[in-house]
Amino acid sequence: MTDLYQTQRAMRAMRKAAMQRGVVALLDIGTSKIACLVLRFDGADPSQEHDGVGPLAGQSTFRVIGAATTQSRGVRFGEIDAMAQTERAIRTVVQAAQKMANTRVDHIIACLAGAGPRSYGLAGQVEVAAAQVGEQDVARVLASSEMPDIGLTREVLHAHPVNFALDSRSGLSDPRGHVGRNLAVDMHLLTVEASAIQNLIYCIRRCDLDLAGIASSAYVSGLSSLVEDEQELGSACIDMGGGATGVSIFMKKHMIFADAVRMGGENVTHDIAVGLQIPVTMAERIKTFHGGVVATGMDDREMIELSGNSGDWEKDRRRVSRAELIGIMRPRVEEILEEVRAILDAAGFDHLPSQQIVLTGGASQIPGLDGLAARILGQNVRLGRPLRVQGLPQAATGAGFSSAVGLALFAASPQDEMWDFEIPAERLNGRPFRRALRWFRENW
Repeated sequence: MTDLYQTQRAMRAMRKAAMQRGVVALLDIGTSKIACLVLRFDGADPSQEHDGVGPLAGQSTFRVIGAATTQSRGVRFGEIDAMAQTERAIRTVVQAAQKMANTRVDHIIACLAGAGPRSYGLAGQVEVAAAQVGEQDVARVLASSEMPDIGLTREVLHAHPVNFALDSRSGLSDPRGHVGRNLAVDMHLLTVEASAIQNLIYCIRRCDLDLAGIASSAYVSGLSSLVEDEQELGSACIDMGGGATGVSIFMKKHMIFADAVRMGGENVTHDIAVGLQIPVTMAERIKTFHGGVVATGMDDREMIELSGNSGDWEKDRRRVSRAELIGIMRPRVEEILEEVRAILDAAGFDHLPSQQIVLTGGASQIPGLDGLAARILGQNVRLGRPLRVQGLPQAATGAGFSSAVGLALFAASPQDEMWDFEIPAERLNGRPFRRALRWFRENW
């Protein structure tokens, strides 16, 4: 735990230093595209300060001064598969964003969609040392949470204190300054596969960049796509990407559950390529311009021309109806939504006060998907787009950029995590968290 805690603290300090210098880059590594945003920070936002108490990294106003995207290479299921190809793609997109921003960036905050996220709930309780709850009391109660056996091959990515209780009062988001005797906490721990994180660290280091933070795409997509009331009352964000579909549930403005399905829009594209015997690039174009999941009587008469260059005139001039295309796409989309439904049922989503479901991500733009999702997932389904941030290009305001925009919100206004508090040294080597991460020892 000592290595993890110190390294996360070092990344927080690095992020804070980058924000003080004014520029930091964000990298959304997806299966279909890699997006890079360059942010310029204008200093602390006075309206966000609460008597000097806030997250370690601070809250700042920012604007986007550089943006670039490129086709993803070497990434499968949201995880790096071919290191050299992904390195070239990252170098390409970072250089393009730097050129647009007319500045150099050295620090990167990255997010990834895969890595098999898994959620755990932790609880801890301590007695308050003085009359009022202070920073050290919060640190001690976080350290008192018993670490579950997550396994040697998994790493902790996020450790959020979701709820504090002081004596008989519960539901406190920040207990500092309150008067009480017994302080308790409920924490949400998100773990991922260690190998996926290690590969991401190696790849970014090979690009001569410093890593200032890692986040889960499911988490940051929820930050950008869910409105404030949805985060407060309980909602699920379904981020349908190219190779993975992230599921995150928010309650009381905190993420309380996250998981992922190893299927996405590329699976639909491959089904079209196999079903119609056409190249993958043509299948992607046909899916974008003619795709859908709900067939009508008009679709039998709407013909799609499959133009190719194989040399066979009969094969190159084939035509298929849109109804046939929908018949290929719909089963795969239904399979993805059924997997999401199973995850939501396992998480107890039906017990939340509000059961709003927000679909976002590039694959969520398939026409008719919201209606099909309403029949499978529940009636309260809407399509979500990321919040508008200052300076974001018009081309980067679609649902496919939810993770990138959410990463900007994550960097500028981070929620408190365990790493933001001075955990007592004797607790770091104790029983709690003794099975936790060791991955930065060789990589930092």
